[in-house]
Parts: sequence; structure tokens; C-alpha cells
Amino acid sequence: MTPEPVHLTTDVLVIGAGGAGMYAAIEAARGGANVLLADRSLIGRGGATVMAMMTVAVALGAEAPDDPSFHLADTLASGRGLCNEKLARLLCEEGPNCIREMDDWGVGWAREGDAIKSAHAPGHDRPRCVYVDFLNTGPAVSKTLRKVLHQHDDAVRRIGDLLIVDLIKTGDAVTGAVALEISSGRPVTIAAKATIIATGGLTRLFRRNSASFNMGGDGYALALRAGARLFDMEFVQFFPIGHLAPRLIGLDPIMWDPFRYKLGGRLLNGNREEFTERYGTPEGGRYVITRDAATYAITKEVAAGRGSPAGGAYLSFEHISEAKLNEAFGPVIEKLKANGIDLTKMPIEVSPIAHYHMGGIAVDDHMQTGLPGLLAAGEAVGGANGANRLSGNAITEALVFGKRAGRSAAQHVSQGAGLPEMQGPDAEAALELVRANTRAADTLNTAAMIVELQAAMSDHAGPFKTDASLGQALAAITTLDARLGDRPPGAPGAYDPQRIDWFDLRNMLLVARAVTESARARTESRGAHQREDYPGMLDAWTCNQFVRLDGGGIAIDRGQVRTSPEEVA
Repeated sequence: MTPEPVHLTTDVLVIGAGGAGMYAAIEAARGGANVLLADRSLIGRGGATVMAMMTVAVALGAEAPDDPSFHLADTLASGRGLCNEKLARLLCEEGPNCIREMDDWGVGWAREGDAIKSAHAPGHDRPRCVYVDFLNTGPAVSKTLRKVLHQHDDAVRRIGDLLIVDLIKTGDAVTGAVALEISSGRPVTIAAKATIIATGGLTRLFRRNSASFNMGGDGYALALRAGARLFDMEFVQFFPIGHLAPRLIGLDPIMWDPFRYKLGGRLLNGNREEFTERYGTPEGGRYVITRDAATYAITKEVAAGRGSPAGGAYLSFEHISEAKLNEAFGPVIEKLKANGIDLTKMPIEVSPIAHYHMGGIAVDDHMQTGLPGLLAAGEAVGGANGANRLSGNAITEALVFGKRAGRSAAQHVSQGAGLPEMQGPDAEAALELVRANTRAADTLNTAAMIVELQAAMSDHAGPFKTDASLGQALAAITTLDARLGDRPPGAPGAYDPQRIDWFDLRNMLLVARAVTESARARTESRGAHQREDYPGMLDAWTCNQFVRLDGGGIAIDRGQVRTSPEEVA
């Protein structure tokens, strides 16, 4: 028997409860709105923020002279001419206020005397990156936001285990969403005057990634199907020194960045030679190379037959004394030894791993998408970071854009009676998907299909690609799309991984196509987008690419780099 839908009503629906989503919910509540904060994971436990161990870029000027204009200059330089300057400026200018507010909330930023301490990260012209400690920043930020959320229990309702299937439109306006309650299989309709997408990025599309399980591009697909535009989808950032070997249990694969921040560390090829100077950035045991350049250098060394045994590069701290290692990372050093890793006697192997997405949903500087009632925040937004994100900008982006989206949503709600409301027929198509009972559950191996998609994207649309390889990725996407069909397998039920994977694949395949077709269209190399058949950066490509749905297919429009909100919306 098909379960009856549950109907919920709220002023503001926030989809995604990472850093951006929680800050958006807090700010919308402070603006007088009732909020429903929905996530497919536990609230505040999914997404990227809770996994971010390292630093937050912000020009506080507490330790040394700094100014948001200097932070902006570094962000624009890293973005290789493609940053939306309005969004980048917002990130840099509003970042200090968010960091100070988080400090007032008790996050526990590391201090040097009375001043919040800053580290000097690659791509920055001075120490600018604050942290709680080098392996706990994201968890501390998430814990603090969860604590503040509890202070708004009267205004913010939190619901986990809720997979959003589609946004619902009434006329041209987004008026809510239809969801699948994972714990029961029931459909849920949510009527909302404003909806904020804060679902993070898309790095689950790739075989090796640093993402949590729910970072498959859900928000991008939701926005695209609703009629919003996506922006510069080809720019996927690969973290260059993700852990590769030996086996590591209980620690994050991107943990080596803070070690390099504090201690340097030598990046070596399989012949134990430092090699980054061959690709334009001599390091000399320091950590100055940007992520796109390091990814390129490691990949090229491996391709030239100079990789480490597991197919990456060595990262060596053998020249650092045990006393210095313990002083900097004592508890972590013990965890590494429990994994059989003694950094004083052996290097570890690292290689690029999908980590972040610079593209996303096109918004103005109020986080509005151009569809009435629909906003976006955090990594779901495209434009601020251009072709390559500057180290430390991710959590800053989550906090600043989340706060701005929550404020804008509350202002939208304050318009009151003139706003459209969801009507029953508007949600029927999405409800039919959730209620579908179409075929036997053993006819489709959706888990294996996700693995196939990840392999195709990694092998053919990863850090370095060609027209031919991108054609192979698109062929695999088309084949998987045909196999997936237009209805989920089996019947509605509780905790059904096959149906959940079907809904995930529905989103992942659409987003993978947007990424791959955008990468194929951009016939140059710039920042995180590297084409082996078009190795140079071209002035003619100092432009953005906008993705929209057209007759069920992907359409891509080129436009000048957007610097005003009117041009973006």
C-alpha cells in the first residue's frame, strides 16, 4: 500500500544542513521567519564543513596588517580572470564579521596572545587563514552552529533523513519541494515562501574524493530542473596531496595540508627528487605551490614514469625531528603510528583527489537565482572563486553566503500575502516518482551504476582531459542514463538503498553531463580546468559558461565575466 504524503508548511525551506545551511537557517530565524532545515543526513553532521580540518581565509588584520582588499586581490588572481567580482568582494569583505561572530559564539579560534592567530597558506600574500586547530576547524565550526541553532528552537524545525526529490513551482516561482522520507519511504510535500539550496558540491562524481556521501550535486540538479542556470561547471578542483598509501584508517585523506602549513614537507617523485620547479614553482621544502599547479605537477610526473609505487608522489617529513612533529601534531602522530606510519623514517604517498567545485548555481549578491523564491548558498553557488579556489575560502564562502541567503530569504518572506503558494497539482509529478511501484527490485543494480559513473568521470573527465576522453565520458553517461529509466525500481519502503541510489543517479547523471559538456566546450586550459589538447590559457575564453535545460538536454551559453548582480540573475 502506497503511504500517504505528509504535508509541511514553512516560511523558509533550507535544503542542506552543513555550514552554509545552518548559518542560513540562523539568519532567517533572526530575520523573523519560521524555518525548516532539511538534510538527508543528521543535521550538522553531513556536507563538507564538518569534514574541513584546516583553515578559514579572512583578512582580520589581528596578527599582522591586512585588509579585505588584499584578500580580494589574491582571490581574483587565483580565479584566473573568471571570478564574479561582486561575489568575491562579498566573501572577502563580510568574512571578518562572520569570523568575529563565530568567535562570540565560542568556536575557539586559535590565538597568539589576544589576537586570533593566522597561518600563511598557498596563494595568499600574507598570513590570513584562521583555525581552531589544524585538524579540528570544520568540526568546531559545525558544533558551534549546531549550538546556536538550538537557541532558535522556536523558529527552526530540523528534519534529517529527508531526500529532496524536486523543487515545486507555481507559475514562475519556487513554492517548495517534494521529498522522500528515507526512514519510512513516505513522500513529503513542503510548502515554502522561500527555498535556499545549500547542498554543497559534486565531488562524489569521482572515484577518489574527499566528500561526504551526500555531495553528488543534488542542489545543482534541483536548480537546473526548476529552471535556474548553472555557472562554469567545468571547474572541479582536485586536492593534490590526498592520502594514497600506505593504508590510513580513521583520518581524513586531505590531512596532509596542515602538516605542510606548519612543517613544510618535501614533495618528491618516485626517484626521491623534488620536482615542482619543472612546472614553474620551486618549493625548496616550503609549501607555496597552488592546488591546480601541484595537481598538474604530480600527474605529469606519474605520466612520465616517475611516480611513487602506488601511482602518486611521495610526501616526506623525514627531515623533521620527532620532537618537532610531536610538538606540532602530537595526538595525530600517535594515530599515524597506530597505522604503521612513522614520519621520521618513511614518506607517505599522495595523489590528487576531487575536493571542491568552483562552479555552481548562478546567483546575484543577495544569493537570489532569478527564479522568485529560490536562493542558494555556500559551495552550491558558482562564481566567487573563478577558475580555481584560493586555499581557505571554502568555509568563508559557506558562512558569508549562508548568512546573506538567510537574510535575503527572510526579507522575501516579509512581502507577505502577495507571494504565490504551492497548489496540489504543482507537486503531482514529483509525488508520482516517490510513490512509483514500477518493476522488480532485482532488475537494476544502482550501486554498481554509481561506481561506473565515478570510474567514467575519473578516467575521462578528471584533472586532465581531451575532446576524445570527454566524448568517452559523455558516452558512458548516455548509456547509464538509458539504463536508469524514468522511474525508480521496486516499491516505496523504509531505508531502501536501491531506490535512494536511483534518485542519486538521477541527479548525478544530469550534473555529470553538465560538467562534461561544459569542459568539452571550453577549448583552453585555465585554473582547475586542464585540456591536454588545448594546453594554453586564451584571452578569448575569459568568459563564463552558463548551463540551462533546453528540451530535456543541456544548453550552454557563453557570456562576459559577470561583475554586477543584474547580469548574473
